[in-house]
Amino acid sequence: MENGLNKKYGLLTAICIVVGTVIGSGVFFKAQTILQKTEGNMPLGIAAWLIGGAIMLCCIAAFAIMATKYEKVNGLVDYAEATNGSKYGYYVGWFMALIYYPTLTSVLAWLSARYTLVFITTAFPSVNLLIPASQGGCVIGPECMALSLFFLCMAYAMNALAPKLAGHFQVTTTFIKLVPLILMAVVGIVVGIIGENGTLLENMSFSGTADESTGSLLFGAVVATAFAYEGWIIATSINAELKDSKKNLPIALIVGGIIIVAIYLFYYIGVAGAASADELINDGATVAYLNLFGGAFGNVLNAFVAISCMGTLNGLMLACTRGLYAVAARNEGPKPEIFSQVDSRTNMPNNASIFGLLLCGFWFLFFYGANLAPMNWFGLFGFDSSELPIVTIYALYIPIFVRFMKKADDLGPVRRYIAPAAGICGSVFMVVAALYAHGVAPYMAAREAGEFACPVLFYLIVFAIVELIGAYFLKKKKA
Repeated sequence: MENGLNKKYGLLTAICIVVGTVIGSGVFFKAQTILQKTEGNMPLGIAAWLIGGAIMLCCIAAFAIMATKYEKVNGLVDYAEATNGSKYGYYVGWFMALIYYPTLTSVLAWLSARYTLVFITTAFPSVNLLIPASQGGCVIGPECMALSLFFLCMAYAMNALAPKLAGHFQVTTTFIKLVPLILMAVVGIVVGIIGENGTLLENMSFSGTADESTGSLLFGAVVATAFAYEGWIIATSINAELKDSKKNLPIALIVGGIIIVAIYLFYYIGVAGAASADELINDGATVAYLNLFGGAFGNVLNAFVAISCMGTLNGLMLACTRGLYAVAARNEGPKPEIFSQVDSRTNMPNNASIFGLLLCGFWFLFFYGANLAPMNWFGLFGFDSSELPIVTIYALYIPIFVRFMKKADDLGPVRRYIAPAAGICGSVFMVVAALYAHGVAPYMAAREAGEFACPVLFYLIVFAIVELIGAYFLKKKKA
């Protein structure tokens, strides 16, 4: 064994990690959600996508500037350490390793399994599940759970044993998942404009929303888009393995971010050109594909969704296998001499990778118990592990942006003040929106029903316990 990760990834892989980890299953169905939130107002939905994209690009721009200055192990931890000190960097890295990476990875394993089974049971109706597909077998059945764990293990094996293959897989799945999105964007817009019904023009002329409600509808729609834009920060986890990182990582973040916003926006418009607003609200984007390409394409779309989820799973596992290594490489956390070891053949931190896989298994068990089990194992205190960790990361961005403005005295006013300030505004919006969506709204709904429910509160308790465990190891090291 020896320490140190080699430079094995290029710019294209980094861009595909940015694009591939953000664009997962949600983009195929977000058109329905956004139209529901805006009550069929298409222009308002476009504004929501643009605002959500602007928030992401503001944060990306600030971190792209930092990426030109700092490079050690795991970009976000590097930036936290450089701006707020080693202790803050440690807690950020600890959170990423124990909560952020494994929670999202476990959810994507389930989504990959879910849409794989949907494709199989639709293509081959004779396939019988223990719980029939019509009763939710593709979502909560034992076959789905077993396939989810299989995908987790396969993603781990590819990243831990053949990291270069994992990079090629990321590039391939990213290009594959873009095919139906670009196809819908181009064909849908053209047909929607020149078609006999002029569907796109009709949808764009919507004017039924009352002026006084526009603000609240837009806020709800932006909240829905905000989570669709998350995942790009994963690309910074390979900065130690990216060739010419200080040049290529900023390019990957900015180019990847622009591609994501363009894909989301034009796909949304293309869907609106292939189906009426009422159809999209009731049946989702699938009806748009069926209207344009016929019934045969309906199940093919499920295959694209499954491949899209697998690509996102691979990108998340890529970061998950390096999570604890980023802490151990700084001689911090539990047994850093063990978790900082890098295999001489695979050039991967195998011990940290195994630990990351175990954490994925733990959080998958939690996700099933809190969100999928017929009876919630955690009662009123379960929380959605697919979204709340994302909110936390935006809260952790804020001190980084604030301190960067103070420390970056070698930069001009735009890069030193304006870019981080825009990142702060975007991060604050995300935190406030999430507190409303996951805290205030569930609490008010439960109170009207004479009950109590506050998922954010339980999540904060779990977050505090995890960070206290991290503090124990930090204190033990100092002792």
